[in-house]
Amino acid sequence: MSQPSAAVGARVSRVEGRAKVTGTATYSAEHDIDGVVHAVIVDASIGRGRITGIDTDAALALDGVLTVISHLNAPRLPYRDNESSNNPPGGRRLRAFQDDTVHFHGQPVAVAVATTLEQAQHAARLVRVSYDDRPTETDLEQAKPTKATTYERGNAADALADAPVRIEATYQLARNHHHPMEPHATIASWKGDELTVRDKTQWVVGAQTELAAVFGLELDQVRVISPFVGGGFGSALRAWPHVVIAAVAARAVKAPVKVVLTRKQMAFDTGYRPAYRYRLHLGATRRGRLLAADHSVLAETSRYEDFTEAVLSSGQMLYSTPHVRQSYSKVPLDVSTPLYMRGPGYATAAFALESGVDELAHELGIDPLELRRRNEPDADQSNDLPFSTRRLADCYTTGAKEFGWQRRSTKPGSRREGDWRIGLGMAAGAYDTLRNKAQAHIRLNADGTARVEAAASDMGPGTYTSLSQVAADALGLPLKRITTRIGDSTMPPTPPHGGSQTMASVGSAVQAGCDTVRRTAIDLAVGDPDSPLHNTDPKQVVVRSGRLHLAGQPARGETYQQLMERNRRPHLQTTGTFAPPTGAKRHSMYAYAATFAEVAVDARLGLVRVRHLLGVYDAGRIISPTLADSQAIGGMIGGIGTALLEHSVTDHRDGRITNANLADYLVPVNADIGELHAIFLDGSDTVADPIGVKGLGEVVHVGVAPAIANAVFNATGRRIRQLPITLDALL
Repeated sequence: MSQPSAAVGARVSRVEGRAKVTGTATYSAEHDIDGVVHAVIVDASIGRGRITGIDTDAALALDGVLTVISHLNAPRLPYRDNESSNNPPGGRRLRAFQDDTVHFHGQPVAVAVATTLEQAQHAARLVRVSYDDRPTETDLEQAKPTKATTYERGNAADALADAPVRIEATYQLARNHHHPMEPHATIASWKGDELTVRDKTQWVVGAQTELAAVFGLELDQVRVISPFVGGGFGSALRAWPHVVIAAVAARAVKAPVKVVLTRKQMAFDTGYRPAYRYRLHLGATRRGRLLAADHSVLAETSRYEDFTEAVLSSGQMLYSTPHVRQSYSKVPLDVSTPLYMRGPGYATAAFALESGVDELAHELGIDPLELRRRNEPDADQSNDLPFSTRRLADCYTTGAKEFGWQRRSTKPGSRREGDWRIGLGMAAGAYDTLRNKAQAHIRLNADGTARVEAAASDMGPGTYTSLSQVAADALGLPLKRITTRIGDSTMPPTPPHGGSQTMASVGSAVQAGCDTVRRTAIDLAVGDPDSPLHNTDPKQVVVRSGRLHLAGQPARGETYQQLMERNRRPHLQTTGTFAPPTGAKRHSMYAYAATFAEVAVDARLGLVRVRHLLGVYDAGRIISPTLADSQAIGGMIGGIGTALLEHSVTDHRDGRITNANLADYLVPVNADIGELHAIFLDGSDTVADPIGVKGLGEVVHVGVAPAIANAVFNATGRRIRQLPITLDALL
């Protein structure tokens, strides 16, 4: 008999909330380690070339300075190849202090280590580095792309040529940086040949694997600890060079070493959403049925690594389109390596695809929502697989009614309030339902409490709370009786905390482990002659509030405490596991979103204000409505930034990021935010995973920027094909 649900689906407060608001939650730079010293990284001041000399005399002469490390005196590290590490395929890692090559502006070239932070900062400023400067290529539009990756079904060229209605446009997306609130930081310490690292990471297992590979260690010789992460958005999905540098410095000075990156350094050394040029050509019938689509994408990557993300997926499956041709070309540049940023790939594609569909709707004189309805596929045309669930049409219906889509003027620029032009827009979105192998240790104690342990991270979505909710219901305990511990590589392994896979993967492992422990307790009771449940059918026993009882006979039962104390069992424990099915895929699995936006544009100033955003989501089972609301609101705010504010500006003379600070790199503040509202369709996707979730953190971001851009067009009649939409584009 299935367990009753009390915690899952309930609006509960975060179990880790008090620790966060009272300051007792410990972040990577806050661990109190005896004898810790400080390290400050020296960054390259050129964009490409070689180091010809490093003068450290003045730095080493300062009081408190322990050492200055560079390629001149750093140890040679093994850097073993490791397929399970979290590095992009097809390139070589940036090997900290292993040679004299400079690949990008801001690359770490030395590190000063001192007793205090101030001494280390002073020493780093005194290190003099000379270079053989080489010409730098950092402009996506000017550099030579690699051979394209292609996809094709049908005959897009002929179908486009024959299509009665065609639109063709090129969309530009600026580079965006993650800029989480918590800076990247690492504290490394050695005990013999064993390395312990307290790091800001979204994947403790990945960081552990990377460090073991770099230093030639076994996995059990490396421990990575990261109980709390103060925002990541993808930037902490891999171990960046500063993590290795901290460990190198700690071994050199035989003391724990702390490295905390500055905001400026984070703009060079911890990834970003790459810039894109996306050309889209659509062909349709006059009744709005898509016939063909041609997508041509240019994306920046570093010259020393090969980064790609899923930019082509949406164009293959979101709309019914018999003829599709796609090409994806990387442009290797003298820049640091990009990395996944919220809604990776899909958010980029959504701006081009959803703007293009909106342009086609305007050309045809069809309501943009109706055009999307007319092109809903019955199956995934990229692989001919059925969708596990697909309720995007329900998202449209629910959203249109709640948002008041009928208010939208069919004539752009016709709705005014004084100097303000008012517009409504919408966009669809999808994100792949990812799941990976995960484990979780479950321990039920004789006092009726339980503990959940897994190596998973929590960068803000509430992993502590959602895992506790799953465990509470599976064990039949009140939520307050569950303690969840995460963020330590000594705990059972889990996949990266990114790609919206944590609940599907780790949550399913927790469910499996708790189910096993609960059934073990039930079997113990059924087989115990002194138990009220002796010789009953185990399938008819349920547990609620820590008490086992026969279904329909709540008086016939006993508590976990009574059962375990009588049987002298101090605890029951197991390790729950989850792994996606192996073999050929049988279903196409995505989460879906329909985002609606209302904007006001000042006709004289070009200023855009987002008055209202509504997101409607098909994301399977919602474990925590409170956390889901938080995720959706965060995704919307991030989308406002992408649409209107965020833009990393590069000086192409040397690759320097000129706005590597939060004064010039603009992100939304409270004054930029209007009404935000999220709706989650009731549902469950048990094809995807046993607990029926799809993942939410990525899809809530995916369609926001194009919905705003489409609303700006409806308000002004001006189609802006470049992000961010700045006031000069509207004047």
